[in-house]
Amino acid sequence: MRLLTKLLLLAVLSLAAAVAGFGWWAGQPLALRSSPVDFHIADGSSLRGAITQMREAGVAVEPSLLLLLARLRGADTGIKAGSYSVAQGITPWQLLDKLLSGRVTQSAITLVEGWTLRQWRARLAEHHDLRGDSRGLTEAEISQRLGLEQSSLEGWLFPDTYLFDKQSSDFDLLARAARAMRQRLAEAWAGRAAGLPYRSPHEALIMASIIEKETGRDADRELVAAVFVNRLRIGMPLQSDPTVIYGLGESFDGNLRKRDLLADTPYNTYTRRGLPPTPIAMPGQASLHAALHPAASSALYFVARGDGSSHFSQTLDEHNRAVNQYQRRRK
Repeated sequence: MRLLTKLLLLAVLSLAAAVAGFGWWAGQPLALRSSPVDFHIADGSSLRGAITQMREAGVAVEPSLLLLLARLRGADTGIKAGSYSVAQGITPWQLLDKLLSGRVTQSAITLVEGWTLRQWRARLAEHHDLRGDSRGLTEAEISQRLGLEQSSLEGWLFPDTYLFDKQSSDFDLLARAARAMRQRLAEAWAGRAAGLPYRSPHEALIMASIIEKETGRDADRELVAAVFVNRLRIGMPLQSDPTVIYGLGESFDGNLRKRDLLADTPYNTYTRRGLPPTPIAMPGQASLHAALHPAASSALYFVARGDGSSHFSQTLDEHNRAVNQYQRRRK
């Protein structure tokens, strides 16, 4: 009996020592290859898989001990996917808590109203926190990968500031922007003013992109929309310089010449009546609203005053006088 008692006591003491040692380990800082260490836990990863990914990134955590700690907490299946950052001094307990609570590190990107798809792709490609999975693919291939009906993405991505987990795919961000634009356009189309000369939401989106490029001044958007809507109604060419510039593509050197206005392309709204075949940029919410709620105006012309605003005219004579005053600087 004395031997059995001694063995039991030894076992208890050993267990107590092991528990104490385990508790000590759970509260000690982990060794890191550098500080901070950034790592990404892929969707669907088990805790064992997550530990492998962390160790490969440079977090020296003992797999069996962290698995045991998670089981003791009843949370070995509750980790959250995403991007994480850990700094020197983090303990196994804190690391597990971070994985369970999903306190991921995020980055942000701002995609600006009026930018073209080419500018968007360049911005995505240079962002070091995004995986460039779309690089090297054509516009049609990207659209197909996103499951979109149209082959052209121009105009169909909503400008905004997007937060994302570090090392996310740029496809994820593009998909979010496409969903946002479809939703915003559908809502705007459903609440549109009566009698507009658009046959589809797509045509409204084209108009919104032209408005976006023609003015950055909120107070003028609905009047600019009215001018172009009035021209559509009477079959007058839109005569929008930004559409011509878009049609010139990368050959445009920043100087729009008379010969450019005379060169016929599908986007030359001087030589062709009606709307161009696609949007010419990514319009924001204000331009969407203006395209579907133009001002009650009979204006057919406008000219920039040089201070960011525009002068609107109903007749060509009035317009020519405004051009002389504001652009040619003749009274």
